[in-house]
Amino acid sequence: PGRVRVAVRLRPRNAEDLLSDADFADCVELQPELKRLKLRKNNWSSESYKFDEVFTGTASQKRVYEVVAKPVVESVLSGYNGTVMAYGQTGTGKTFTLGRLGKDDASERGIMVRALEDIVANVSLASDTVEISYLQLYMESIQDLLAPEKTNITINEDPKTGEVSLPGAVTVKVQDLDHFVELLQIGEGNRHSANTKLNTESSRSHAILMVYIRRSVPEKVEDDINSQDRKTKSKLPLVRKSKLLIVDLAGSERLDKSGSEGLLLEEAKFINLSLTSLGKCINALAENSPHIPTRDSKLTRLLRDSFGGSARTSLIITIGPSSRHLAETTSTIMFGQRAMKIVNVVKLKEEFDYESLCRKLETQVDHLTAEIDRQQKLRESEKYDLEKRLWDCHDSFNETRKNLVTRSELLEQKNTRLELDIEEALAELNCQKDQNSLLEDKIADLEMSLKQNKQNQLENSTYQKVLADTTQMYEKKIAELMKQLEVERAKSESAEEQLDATKKLSDEHKKLIQHHEMENSKYQMALADTTQMYEMKITELTKQLEDEHTRFEGAQEQLDLANMLLADYQNSTQGQDETSELRLKLEEMYRLHESTVNELQSLKAEFKDQIQEKEAISEKLYAVQEKLSAEEKRRKAIEHELVNLKKGAPEGDKHFEDKKSYMKENIRGTSLLGTSAILNKSGTLRVSQSAQRATIAKICEEVGLQKIIQLLTSEDSDVQIHAVKVIANLAAEDVNQESIVEEGGLDALLMMLRSSQNATILRVASGAIANLAMNEMNQGLIMSRGGAKLLAKTASGTDDPQTLRMVAGALANLCGNEKLHTMLKEDGGIKAMLGMVRSGNSDVVAQVARGLANFAKCESRAMVQGHRKGRSLLMEDHVLEWLIDNCNTTSASTRRHIELALSHLAQNEDNARDFISSGALQELQRISNESSREDIRNLAKKMLKSNPVFQGEMRLGQQ
Repeated sequence: PGRVRVAVRLRPRNAEDLLSDADFADCVELQPELKRLKLRKNNWSSESYKFDEVFTGTASQKRVYEVVAKPVVESVLSGYNGTVMAYGQTGTGKTFTLGRLGKDDASERGIMVRALEDIVANVSLASDTVEISYLQLYMESIQDLLAPEKTNITINEDPKTGEVSLPGAVTVKVQDLDHFVELLQIGEGNRHSANTKLNTESSRSHAILMVYIRRSVPEKVEDDINSQDRKTKSKLPLVRKSKLLIVDLAGSERLDKSGSEGLLLEEAKFINLSLTSLGKCINALAENSPHIPTRDSKLTRLLRDSFGGSARTSLIITIGPSSRHLAETTSTIMFGQRAMKIVNVVKLKEEFDYESLCRKLETQVDHLTAEIDRQQKLRESEKYDLEKRLWDCHDSFNETRKNLVTRSELLEQKNTRLELDIEEALAELNCQKDQNSLLEDKIADLEMSLKQNKQNQLENSTYQKVLADTTQMYEKKIAELMKQLEVERAKSESAEEQLDATKKLSDEHKKLIQHHEMENSKYQMALADTTQMYEMKITELTKQLEDEHTRFEGAQEQLDLANMLLADYQNSTQGQDETSELRLKLEEMYRLHESTVNELQSLKAEFKDQIQEKEAISEKLYAVQEKLSAEEKRRKAIEHELVNLKKGAPEGDKHFEDKKSYMKENIRGTSLLGTSAILNKSGTLRVSQSAQRATIAKICEEVGLQKIIQLLTSEDSDVQIHAVKVIANLAAEDVNQESIVEEGGLDALLMMLRSSQNATILRVASGAIANLAMNEMNQGLIMSRGGAKLLAKTASGTDDPQTLRMVAGALANLCGNEKLHTMLKEDGGIKAMLGMVRSGNSDVVAQVARGLANFAKCESRAMVQGHRKGRSLLMEDHVLEWLIDNCNTTSASTRRHIELALSHLAQNEDNARDFISSGALQELQRISNESSREDIRNLAKKMLKSNPVFQGEMRLGQQ
């Protein structure tokens, strides 16, 4: 269920109101921020009414569409029926709101054109269909505006579903937005209108635009069907059918005010009759009456589904400010109030697409039959090839079998020979084993001798201890030592003889080992494993022998040392004087040691004193740090109080104007490129923005816009920053832009770019100029006053990414005006945009890509309309090379803008040679196949097909 949404729009005063009501105040007072309307009955009484949205006289067509019709269009695209209807007194702007074509100014386009623009952009014309019927209800007769010869078309109602249809009306399939605009022009030309006292172009009939949409449901949506349907009909494709009604009702009028006579009088009667019937139905639905008189008029029969049915309905009522029409205004407001009480139950209409499934199955059957024939032919050819290969394999098998037999015989002979060789090698190995056993016995003898040598070494160590003990008694035991030395000499001689014998034995063993190694080398090829084992054993034996040899040499060296010690003992009598000298030296060393110990203790005491001083200093430092932290806390508390005091002023919110301008730039970019941008704002952001707007509006009312602009020239940089932030936020609203320019705000902003060196001032001033550059009239003023040169100079003098983003956004908005392209290029705007890309910031690159896409699209539109000829201006600044290099960027929005720019540049036949030489043609082919957006793919395919130069180049590439 969903309630009918009602919005009210106030027409601004026209020339007649200014003349006739010059001395009277308006009878209507709007409160858009509260979504309320006050109706003044007289000077002392008024009544307040609340609506879903309240539009002032300055509200743009785009905002009216996004609030009133866009939610309905989105629901229609999702498969629900929808209705958008305008109701009000004649001359209050219903046709302007709904059916304005906006040929001269795109910003004045009405709801019909904008709704079809969104629908065409969001459907795939390859798989979906969009059809329209354009009718008028003239004097209770339904006529076809696209086929004027068809009059008095009958209304049919389905008895089961109650759905209303018009079988006699013409339905036309819409190809694109231009085709739809042409159809609207035809219909408007056939619609009845006349000149009355209240309106020079008064509509004399109710116009009804019916848009039928048929969309195939993607697989993800099909998966949401219940399990029972999935089992039975899971392979059937789904299709959604929806219908959008846009109803431009004829204005209600009083005969005494309109002055209608003759045919105009009859037309007015039928208009008022049908509107009265509609009002009765609205009253009955609002009061939950059991009987709804929908059959009293053809209008109510056509709108049966819009009020109390299954369609999502939005109603916009239009009123005038003049107090002369207070009764009509009151009636219109009460009509809207009653309509707000009506609740519709929205229903989704899905059907199985049997026709497309049948066509798909037929193509699959044809493909499968062709595939079966091809498989049969392949099987026959493969069967013949396999038989041929089988015979070849059979022949080769016989040949290899014969070869294997002969080789096996040869191998058997070789095997017998090898067995004989192995037997001989085993016999030789047995002999080697006997010899090795003899060697093991000799090695055991050597080990015994080694043990004896170790005992001798132990004895020598005991002798050394004895010598060390007897050093204190030099004179008494010299004789005993001499005797012991003689004994030791005898023993050493015997040890030397034993060492010589062991050396001879080791030499003999080495010779035997070499002899055995020579013999074993003969059998290494046949008996590698056994020889390795014996070689390892032999090397271990040799190592043991060498170790024993080194031990013997060490024992001999020790004996020599003992001899030297004995010689020293013999000369000890002569060295008594030397010992006394040594004692004196030792005493001196002891004294020096004591002095050094005393010095060390004094140094330790000094070190302790220094440590105590260090601890005292650290305590003082800690106290100072505590004082500093307390001062820091006080400073932060004072700063916090200052921030709270400055909250009322719009000076600290640096990101607010950045976000605001960025959002505005995105909105501008998407409107220029023909795509729909949906800004989903959170509730917190709305509250903060509304608070900012209220604060700025309050400041502007109290100080005055002129004084704020004068503050831009102040010598105090802080004052300039606050003033330029307020101007930037005011420039974000379309209503304030004209007054800012008239009061000299644009000149002051350009002067700041020219003279200021403050980074914040340059960034915010660039953002304000970007907001002003969204207006076409302001774009010409900016260019005529050197704005592009100043923006280019600002970009070359800064590395701040936020400032570069603002400058790039301003230049991108200027690129959307084809009249300024030559001047923009001469002033260095294109080169500045390409220079800003070097910063590497993704937001800056996205703005540059948007600007190039705007430039290319405006050029292609001018080429189609015949306003421009020749090669694109972008080709001279190497823009095409940059677009090719960045065509595969990771950012989806940047890649989409670059693909659009390439597709629009390809529309100019004079750019074809540049596309071929630079490789852009291959990128265009890739875009036509791989782009994520279907509209971009279709545009690229269209360019490839329509350009004969591209066709010829692609044929050469295929050859």
